[in-house]
Amino acid sequence: MVVADARLRDAVDEILPGVVADRRHLHEHPELGFQEVETARFVAGRLAALGVEDVRTGIAKTGTTALVRGTGDGPGAGKTLLIRADMDALPIQEENEVDYRSKHDGVMHACGHDAHTAMLLGTARLLMERRDRFAGTVKLLFQPAEEGPGGAKPMIDAGVLDDPKVDAALGLHIAQEQPLGTIGVRPGPAMAASDGFTVTIRGKGGHGARPQSTVDPVAIGAQIVVALQTVVSRETNPITPAVVTVGAFRAGQAANVIPDTAELRATVRSFDQGERERLAERLEALVRGIATAMRAEVDFAYRFGYPPTVNDPAMTAIVRAAATETVGAERVLEPDPIMGAEDMSYFLERVPGCFFFVGSRNPDRGLVWGHHHPRFDFDEEALGTGISTMVAATERYFAGA
Repeated sequence: MVVADARLRDAVDEILPGVVADRRHLHEHPELGFQEVETARFVAGRLAALGVEDVRTGIAKTGTTALVRGTGDGPGAGKTLLIRADMDALPIQEENEVDYRSKHDGVMHACGHDAHTAMLLGTARLLMERRDRFAGTVKLLFQPAEEGPGGAKPMIDAGVLDDPKVDAALGLHIAQEQPLGTIGVRPGPAMAASDGFTVTIRGKGGHGARPQSTVDPVAIGAQIVVALQTVVSRETNPITPAVVTVGAFRAGQAANVIPDTAELRATVRSFDQGERERLAERLEALVRGIATAMRAEVDFAYRFGYPPTVNDPAMTAIVRAAATETVGAERVLEPDPIMGAEDMSYFLERVPGCFFFVGSRNPDRGLVWGHHHPRFDFDEEALGTGISTMVAATERYFAGA
């Protein structure tokens, strides 16, 4: 870790063992979305011990917020910066053989949210110690249910962007596809919108040897699956990213029986609001057209999910400058936009902000398994890199606010 500010580097080194211990405790005790009761209690206890102000719990069931008020001078006086971390785990059975292995069968921190929570607690500690270096207020936000159904919007609906009014937001994510010691940050769209749909095809079942007396929903579903891809390959501008993936096709139980119904479930990814609406319209029209042409009825249900995660250029420049200070210019990356989705996007729709990525991949230690894999784990040196960059970005924000 480079960190030009020697005081910050030494402070991070001093607290890092405690941050690692917090991360491992959280990893051992994972909880699913809106069930993070013990996680939230742990977070609130840590915040109280740090002496932060106005700790509020039970927001959108298990969300927590708190305030760190700067005591320094500068243009940031009167401004509030929100820093967000997600807390929830995934319904995955852990396969790692480590001392801090999950103690809850079928539940695992397989995406790094334990790291995000531990890093925000570490960031809170350093901001408390460095309050004289900035004016303004930091709102710490620990969010439930990022993995689904989404905790950001319920927290916003509960008023977390008010009292005090939030002016900007920062968040980060461990990135297992990125080398250890790097920071990835890009302006504009960084992560895709995540939408989806379900199709129920209603045909007429019968004997598999007498297809002429049926309306086969399996054959119709197969036509739909293939045709859906043309909405991207033939109707979408080739330089406009979009993905349509049918991940589930359910029909029948016997080889010689044509069922009455078939069900398709799909995910749709894109970066532009207009494109989201166009895709929804065209996908439904295509599905209904094929079903009608093949004598079936169809139920089509479309769901708009998380919007795209779009970084504000000015906030991105602040994070890039902070990352250059903490890891060195040669280790600051501008990754391509990814088709994964994040409900940090709801905060960035409301206020300017930046969501950046902390490299955690270390093949020398075998820490290469990707997010949502039963063997996901990362090099904990990344925790220090994330904290250093977040603290430096916070101070830069208030210095130039």
